[in-house]
Amino acid sequence: MTEKKLTTKSNGMPVLLIDLLVLLAAVAGTISGAFLWDETDNPALFVVSLAVLLVGWIPLLGLKVIRPQEALVLTLFGNYEGTLRDTGFYWVNPFCTAINPAADTSLGQSSDVKKHGVKVGEDGVNVSVDTGGMGKKLSLKVMTLSNGRQKINDCLGNPVEISIAVTWRIVDTAKAVFNVDNYKEYLSLQCDSALRNIVRVYPYDIAPNVDTTGDGVADDGSLRGSSEVVAGRIRDEIQQRVEEAGLEILEARIIYLAYAPEIAAVMLQRQQASAVIDARKMIVEGAVGMVEMALERLSENHTVELDEERKAAMVSNLLVVLCGNRDAQPIVNSGSLY
Repeated sequence: MTEKKLTTKSNGMPVLLIDLLVLLAAVAGTISGAFLWDETDNPALFVVSLAVLLVGWIPLLGLKVIRPQEALVLTLFGNYEGTLRDTGFYWVNPFCTAINPAADTSLGQSSDVKKHGVKVGEDGVNVSVDTGGMGKKLSLKVMTLSNGRQKINDCLGNPVEISIAVTWRIVDTAKAVFNVDNYKEYLSLQCDSALRNIVRVYPYDIAPNVDTTGDGVADDGSLRGSSEVVAGRIRDEIQQRVEEAGLEILEARIIYLAYAPEIAAVMLQRQQASAVIDARKMIVEGAVGMVEMALERLSENHTVELDEERKAAMVSNLLVVLCGNRDAQPIVNSGSLY
């Protein structure tokens, strides 16, 4: 089912004025008819005026006010009549019913889904809240969903905690209302499912022999280093799932990413060890280069002639000095070199 936009003119004010005039006339006719009934014994005016007064309020039920970025999905005896999207004061068939299955559902920014004025607090106790809903109107504004942190295993089996913020809006009101039971809860569940599917493809950090693109070639993709790519894949995955619900996913962003608490300390030690190894490797490479340069300069300038044994000793001493963790304590040899 696709959206059908109602082209009804904004004629709510004329209908309201006319109906109020009719009701006032019916009140006057009822009063006058009561007196005439006693005088002329003719109750016609009284009966007609009273009947108009009893049913005259029904057209008022068809008055609808549409504000900017709001929509109203209308059905008539079970049939989809159309959607009011343009701002204005409208009058529609008073027997039309507005439909919004997610009217009492509010997606919060702190992972709660509030229903019927009640939410589950952090301690598991139901807390009464004011949902502040829009009634049966659908909001066409850009909204943000944050489903809170989820614990998911990455492609290496390491548990990580991750949270995303999804920016979305309704583009087809008929699909949102009729194709799914509750489009807000549907979006929330699809975000969770898509997030799990994508996170399981990537390692937390760069790992060897891992293919994250599915082309059979190992790459450097990771949750920490390729956050933009991961967020884009999550957005595409969610969009594919909510297409039938008439929703558009504008953006998906990773707002929290960390190892799960049970392995966080171990992974921190691993990262520290890796950093130490990389630093040591750089120090050794620099020290070897400096020793080679020193030997070449001594040989070119013929500053001193060293045999192989003395060269080995010099190299050993220089490497100890350059690669040591502490400042060297020099020992002055006052005797002969040999």
